[in-house]
Amino acid sequence: MWRSGMMFHSRRRALLLLAAAVLTACGEEAAGPYLDYAGGGFVFNYRTANHYYGLVVRQKKPLPENSSFEVRFEVPGGEQVQEEPARAGRLQYKFQTGDLEGIEAGHPYRVVVILRAAGGQEIERLEKRFTTTVDQSKLPAKPLVTGPGYQPAEP
Repeated sequence: MWRSGMMFHSRRRALLLLAAAVLTACGEEAAGPYLDYAGGGFVFNYRTANHYYGLVVRQKKPLPENSSFEVRFEVPGGEQVQEEPARAGRLQYKFQTGDLEGIEAGHPYRVVVILRAAGGQEIERLEKRFTTTVDQSKLPAKPLVTGPGYQPAEP
């Protein structure tokens, strides 16, 4: 009888410790960030003579309902701003600039990703800098190829 009572208390203690660990883990997730940087950088396409940069962010936990992203890219001569709604079930978001002119090698270009609540207030902010080793002067003056099959461009 004594052994069965001791075994009951041991199981009960183990279940309580397991429940405490699960609840603690849930609390940490709720307090942590929503987003994480997943990758990014510059793309230099000599065939089509364009240059742009971008990044990918992934969600670490479910985003608030009706939230949205505001992304601010530093570009030569100013800033490009993009807005995109968050979508339920989507785990990654890709953002990129349009084609750029005047990119300088070695310059750290800044991008800011802001997660906004439905009312517009900022929930979270990620900042990252990207540097390219190739500047605009290395791009061909016009695309070397055209079309989806990369046919040679007309001279």
